[in-house]
Amino acid sequence: MARKQRTKPVLGLDISTSSVKVVELARSGTSYRAQNYAVEPMPANAIADKVILNVEDVGEAVRRACKRLHSRLKDAAVAIGGATVITKTVQIPGGLNDREQEEQIELLLPHIVPFSIDDVAYDFEVKGPSGTDPDRVDVLLVATRRDNIEHRQAVLEFAGLRAHVVDCEVFALENAFKLLDGEATTGTDDIVALVDFGSATTSFSVFDKGHIIYTRDQTFGGRQLTDGIMSHYGLSFEDAGRAKRRGGLPESYRDEVLVPFIDDMAHHVNRALQFFYAAATEHTSVDRVFICGGCAAIPEAAERIGEKVGTPTRVANPFAALKISGRAQAQGIEQDAPGLLVACGLALRSFG
Repeated sequence: MARKQRTKPVLGLDISTSSVKVVELARSGTSYRAQNYAVEPMPANAIADKVILNVEDVGEAVRRACKRLHSRLKDAAVAIGGATVITKTVQIPGGLNDREQEEQIELLLPHIVPFSIDDVAYDFEVKGPSGTDPDRVDVLLVATRRDNIEHRQAVLEFAGLRAHVVDCEVFALENAFKLLDGEATTGTDDIVALVDFGSATTSFSVFDKGHIIYTRDQTFGGRQLTDGIMSHYGLSFEDAGRAKRRGGLPESYRDEVLVPFIDDMAHHVNRALQFFYAAATEHTSVDRVFICGGCAAIPEAAERIGEKVGTPTRVANPFAALKISGRAQAQGIEQDAPGLLVACGLALRSFG
């Protein structure tokens, strides 16, 4: 889970409940180039709540995605997220060497993680002097169950890859934030919210000057839209998911199923904003909202959410500031881009 920057080229590999997304980036002068990407559906019940339940099924999905990518790279950056990872800023005495810092963190771990210390994998980064005690330093601590790391390593090995970096999804989003078009960072004092609509979980993050200052997860996502299509039209889960992606539903779909779901999206964005305002009393508003994830590509979603929450809302496109190869353009990258933010943030670990 180390946040130390790497220089070895790596694939950005986002493994989620609904799909595998893999991105290859290259440096092009002072900017970046999207070499290619691939999205592969995830078998049902292979992952639940960010936990890998079936290594072989997930590994096979990763293998298929990489085969479509046609990349020579074998090193990958993957991420853990949701309730599987604990991040916390702690304070330890200043002036310690590396070993002494590690000993201090190990003393704190039993008070932070809700499982056996024997099962924990952790990493930490000293951020600088504490704002409350000049004799101590702030340390960002990241911890998870060891098997969450081992399962991802096993998945990549099954697919013929190596886990070069195991990061956190929230840090990958922070890394990808720089790829959003200029509006994301307009104004040095702007506060920007990024809402990532996943299959089962919606992650809400707030950025100040490009750094995450707040994050919260909600149980809501694209699965609710699939369930609505299933119940409304009597389709199987597979057929409903296919219809959601490819179309072909009756004209009533927009007004009876899709618009109510978009309104639910707006409700969850507004709810997340209220939680943020309650938790961060120094901020009473955000300047703009970006939405990403598969649901962000729904036509009218950004506009309707913006109207409902009273804040300018746009779809997050991590490729807006990148050069795009012909292979990536041929796949319909505009439609897929909002779901590739985490994968892009992971792929950026190639460049330091």
